[in-house]
Amino acid sequence: MRLPEARGVASDALFTLLSRSERHARGSSGAIAQAVAGAEDVLTDDDLQVALFVLYELHYRGIDGVADAWEWHPELLAIRALIEAAFEARLREVVPRPSRPESTRRAVADALFELTADTGGPSLSRFVARQADESQLREFLVQRSIYQLKEADPHAWAIPRLEGVAKAALVEIEADEYGGGDPARMHAAIFAQTMRGLGLDDSYGAYVDQVPAITLASANMMSLFGLHRRLRGAIVGHLAAFEMTSSIPNKLYGNGFRRNGFGEDVTWYFDEHVEADAVHEQIAARNLAGGLIEAEPELLDDVLFGASACLTIDGIVGERILAAWTTGQSSLRQQVTA
Repeated sequence: MRLPEARGVASDALFTLLSRSERHARGSSGAIAQAVAGAEDVLTDDDLQVALFVLYELHYRGIDGVADAWEWHPELLAIRALIEAAFEARLREVVPRPSRPESTRRAVADALFELTADTGGPSLSRFVARQADESQLREFLVQRSIYQLKEADPHAWAIPRLEGVAKAALVEIEADEYGGGDPARMHAAIFAQTMRGLGLDDSYGAYVDQVPAITLASANMMSLFGLHRRLRGAIVGHLAAFEMTSSIPNKLYGNGFRRNGFGEDVTWYFDEHVEADAVHEQIAARNLAGGLIEAEPELLDDVLFGASACLTIDGIVGERILAAWTTGQSSLRQQVTA
């Protein structure tokens, strides 16, 4: 991924640091600490979210022109920790706490199904199905590309941190996400095909500059949960909620693209998730989340936090996109054309 544009003091200091040799790293943490302290809301702070996104990308596919040795450099880890502490604290402040079920597989699954039940209110998927025009569909794909082009990768960090039933369940879900061994069927690859079908650039990270902070925060939240062993319960809860709220929305998304005249080459991604995630939601609720809590009941609060965080932050993303579209505005920082 190319290095995105800086959005403020923190990201400018970080990106300047990354342009140097890792042997000469010094002096950026002070500016970033000031930016963290002065942020009104880290969730919607463009400067801090793009900085955190770049720091996390060093653990995924790297940044063009940035040495791989930066990944574990103490200076960058200290900077990341500063932003992460504020980010996690804000998440714990805004994310509602669900009622605690008993620490049994069935009770946890039932609680998650109740938490993820559709309320029937305004939703991005219903708007896409009934009203979105082609330019809005293109924006929708740009917003989603920040995560979907690395789909399943943040959750894969949890695999070596689990055991038994939960580990087997996570591997089963991830194997489907990665195409069952066929690279052409990897969900990230199918999403890239959908992007190409609307004339968009499908290269990894191509649209980071275009999306707002809250979209980056949604992706950063997954990396935060996935990269910290102490938050393994949260990444499991996140994936469970993610899978349990996927099948029906993807059916509606596919319908929206069909309504605009697009064929199976474009709708394949959404159609694939209608069937796959109807199965995944059962595995995720009962064997992944439920299995984890039966083995490690002390992680119950973190599983519920991760699930609620998924619903809350992705809900904010959807609400902001809808608010822009219903007032005739773009949901992006910079509009995109085919």
